[in-house]
Amino acid sequence: MGLQSDIIAVKLDVMEIKRKILIAPSRGFCAGVERAIDIVENMLKENGAPLYVRHDIVHNDYVVDSFRKRGVVFVEELTDIPSGQTVVFSAHGVSPAVSEDAATLGLESVDATCPLVKKIHRKAVALKNEGYTVLLIGHRNHPEIIGTLGHLGGEGIVIENVDDVEHLNIASDTEKITYLTQTTLSPDDVYEIVDVLEQRYPNLRKPERHDLCYATLERQAAVRDMAKKCDVILVIGSQGSSNSNRLKEVAESEGAEAYLINSCKDIPESILKSCESIGITAGASAPEILVEETVKMLRDIL
Repeated sequence: MGLQSDIIAVKLDVMEIKRKILIAPSRGFCAGVERAIDIVENMLKENGAPLYVRHDIVHNDYVVDSFRKRGVVFVEELTDIPSGQTVVFSAHGVSPAVSEDAATLGLESVDATCPLVKKIHRKAVALKNEGYTVLLIGHRNHPEIIGTLGHLGGEGIVIENVDDVEHLNIASDTEKITYLTQTTLSPDDVYEIVDVLEQRYPNLRKPERHDLCYATLERQAAVRDMAKKCDVILVIGSQGSSNSNRLKEVAESEGAEAYLINSCKDIPESILKSCESIGITAGASAPEILVEETVKMLRDIL
């Protein structure tokens, strides 16, 4: 992995330098991210550059910049892609309208949507067809929520917080109302909203199981445990990464000082002088090499 095996392992424990450094055993790439990156890698090998990707393939600056240097062109609008080219849809998923537009523009499309997100798309359509009003708990501007909303034909209602529930213009005695969630949220955020929904809507249908990504939950549990043992938590991930931001929030909820950093270059110098223990984790779209570089830098200066 680039470092000596006695310094960092796949399942990291605690290592002593001058200060204690803990590294979350569950961190970094999830299966959906690995799948999306592999799709782009394989297409580059088979077809070469340029290769067009709609939206960032995953929300990580290092990954996106690395692909860009190899000839991957990231676009927000399909009209920016020459006809006859291939476009890859990102791991976050797209609405059916985007797929239809790609075909109309003469583009061949490859879908790198996370399988869990695609499962939510199917659930959303099935619930709508059963006559349910579908609430989407998540961030209204996140591509995953935008894509799911598209599968609902724009008829879903996005709920970002408890205040949104209070302003719902839906009768409390409605018989068919349910919800789905963005996969990268924190359980605490979801349960707070669901509690209010249940109080307001007695007939609320709860999913058989939540839609939160298991890998996301696993990483949040690991950072929650680590935050109880550390003064400072470094979350490696990009500002636009929802799951990385949730990791930072989870660490802070346990009383730790937490920082979301793109790489080791962003570590605040002040914490290196004052803290006695540092915890390191990485969001689901952050590659392991960024963890390795952070560990190496801390080993060299602490």
